[in-house]
Amino acid sequence: MSRTRAFAQARVRAVVVATATASLLTPLAACSSGGSPSAPGSKVKPGADDRPVTVTVTPRGDRVPAGEPVKVTAAGGRLTSVTVTDGEGHRLAGKVAADGRSWVSSRKAVPGAAYSVTAATRSEGGTAKSTKATFTTAPADKVNKVDWRPGSGTTVGVAQPISLVFDNPVKNRAAVEKQLRITTSNDTEGSWGWIRDYSGRDRVDWRPKAYWKPGTKVTLNAELNGTDSGTAGGWFVRDYTTTFTIGARQVVKVDLDSHRLTLERDGETVRRIPVSGGTPGGDKRSWHGTAVLMAKEGTINMNSETVGLGDAYDKMVDYSMRLTWSGMYAHAAPWNARYFGNSNQSSGCIGMSTANAAWFYGQVRPGDPFEITGKDTKDAVAPGNGFGAWNLSWAEWQQKSALR
Repeated sequence: MSRTRAFAQARVRAVVVATATASLLTPLAACSSGGSPSAPGSKVKPGADDRPVTVTVTPRGDRVPAGEPVKVTAAGGRLTSVTVTDGEGHRLAGKVAADGRSWVSSRKAVPGAAYSVTAATRSEGGTAKSTKATFTTAPADKVNKVDWRPGSGTTVGVAQPISLVFDNPVKNRAAVEKQLRITTSNDTEGSWGWIRDYSGRDRVDWRPKAYWKPGTKVTLNAELNGTDSGTAGGWFVRDYTTTFTIGARQVVKVDLDSHRLTLERDGETVRRIPVSGGTPGGDKRSWHGTAVLMAKEGTINMNSETVGLGDAYDKMVDYSMRLTWSGMYAHAAPWNARYFGNSNQSSGCIGMSTANAAWFYGQVRPGDPFEITGKDTKDAVAPGNGFGAWNLSWAEWQQKSALR
């Protein structure tokens, strides 16, 4: 698959257009020839049988509402071509109907733009004409933006979802989801699901039915420009695109009953590491189920007050690998050395020796699944607490699509 171009950065700018368009447009130029193109060499007699083609463009006028396709119709003849461009020279694609009577853009008119329309027609008598029109759309009174993962050009693990988090609420979820296109190099089956992000914002993720196949090339085209989020959400005023690749099949199995972490690559065990998980019997227990490595954050300050555990700890921690937004990590924990391999005595994270953490940190990548088991653990990682969608069955996940 060829690489997709980088994200478009510029927003569409409004261009003031001085004249509004009348409902019936007047041809700017017309000419007639002695022969009809459908019958070379034949003569066409001007008169009642060769009346001008009437062209109508909608929307029309100045500062019209955005979010609708552009439509051009012809009466008394046929459209031979239609060109619609915005103030920056970008074209709106579309197609003339089989009967030649209409043309509809495949994308919607976006907010705050000026459009120029050129319609080429041929009358019933064979006369070619060109008709031009202009209209402008009202600017967005509120703009909705998107934060997306993973980034373009990255290589990620087999459990990595495509995740879009929105700045503002999305009420028109079906309309938004229709604008999201996933293309894979091997026709991977998957589905979008709408969830609540840990931050409280609306979010939509796309996950495969099963873990990705290594080597899969994935492209997201989010053609959102000109889509209305709905009440209190605002308009999208740009498109988003990202292309990434799935790396080796790495699965991290964490057994908190035996206090062991096992890294498997392509079905083979690479290394077993003694660990210590969350302390049983309270809020310090670790989450169970499938968590996905979100990011490798290196050396960071961990403060228990930020995750609701009072003053239990405040320290710099090396080789930190984030598993949830709520603060569960895998990391070096030399202060817990006496518990590795025999007891769970952490504040919820998966701790290991500094040497093992350094090695492990160099092996894993964002998107690798951590399959965590243990008798005395918290609930399964929630879909919005990191990338917990794998803790729902495929049928449950599909029901979260707005198009089901």
